[in-house]
Amino acid sequence: MARLLADQPADTLTIGDMARQLGHSHGAVRNAALTLVRRGEADQGGTGQPEFRANAKTAAAAQIAVISPPGTHAPRTAQATTARTTLPAAATPRQTGPIRRPGGQVYHPRELADLPDVEALNRLRDADVPVLLYGPPGTGKTSLVEAAFPDLLTVAGDGDTTVGDLIGEYTQDDSGGYVFQYGPLVTAMTEGRALLIDDATLISPMVLAALYPAMDGRRQIQVKAHKGETIKAEPGFYVVAGHNPGVHGAVLTEALSSRFSVQIQIGTDYDLALALRIDARVVRVARHLSRQVELGELGWAPQLRELLSYQRTEAVLGTNAALANLVGIAPEEDRDAVAEAVIKAAGIKKIAPLTLGKQLPATAAQKPPGSTGSPHRSRSR
Repeated sequence: MARLLADQPADTLTIGDMARQLGHSHGAVRNAALTLVRRGEADQGGTGQPEFRANAKTAAAAQIAVISPPGTHAPRTAQATTARTTLPAAATPRQTGPIRRPGGQVYHPRELADLPDVEALNRLRDADVPVLLYGPPGTGKTSLVEAAFPDLLTVAGDGDTTVGDLIGEYTQDDSGGYVFQYGPLVTAMTEGRALLIDDATLISPMVLAALYPAMDGRRQIQVKAHKGETIKAEPGFYVVAGHNPGVHGAVLTEALSSRFSVQIQIGTDYDLALALRIDARVVRVARHLSRQVELGELGWAPQLRELLSYQRTEAVLGTNAALANLVGIAPEEDRDAVAEAVIKAAGIKKIAPLTLGKQLPATAAQKPPGSTGSPHRSRSR
């Protein structure tokens, strides 16, 4: 990728331009180009579809061999005019190690259909097969999508999400006038980017209906609020959604479900939790509670998010406080069962949610001015 840009220093190239010249998929080219930009080894421009060009560091980057970026997979069949040696399937690069997400957190890929999950999602994106990820909150749905798609835009859905939140709306500028501000759906369509609709099943079906024309064969929407403008999706535009079945108010309608050809269940990888050196006793508690949830005996179990939170809390406040907090964050109706499991695993007599205790005595440095720390006595002169 760097060599291609360095060889054409005066040109600005779109993802489609580079994909055609290299014989690679749009997803692989997109990820590689964004990686170069993040490292300062290429420049990105363009007001609609992103464009890339070489800068002063691109030529040097072209001389260094690097591991393929997350999501890169086997090149598509090369054009007949290009001589290319095809690697056997076993030699196809696979991203199996930790991946740094845009926020700096590390994601550990898991297996999906005999592929690393990030690679599987990129192949589905290249084939334009929308994906719905479902499972309890805190299992890593958003983390997976962020790791797979560095160009991701996200809509955090809830019951108050409006069509304007997706498509855009008029906002007041500094001069007091009103300008139309495009929403993330329009941005993703015009720039050929991935769009995550998080907690999609909390959004009103009437609002989600504005998304569907962009996902079907039309690949376009009409912005009625802005002069009836028609927005067409550029190559690379892709929609993925998240669904938390156990969350109050989450409804997976038939209209929404039918738009997502692939639906993937996401659960906590408790083996990963152990590999991350989270207290084995707490992981054992989480496994036990998770089995109870599967049997319908309980409504909540700690997921990876809660286990990582436990680990951080333990490092700061100690084991007892972290265990108490784990009990305290459980829903009230499940709290007794969680406390019982923690008591049994930790070998302690009792535990209660993390709670403030009695007031501590003031030290000399904390006493209010004029205080001697003892009752006032009258002094005779």
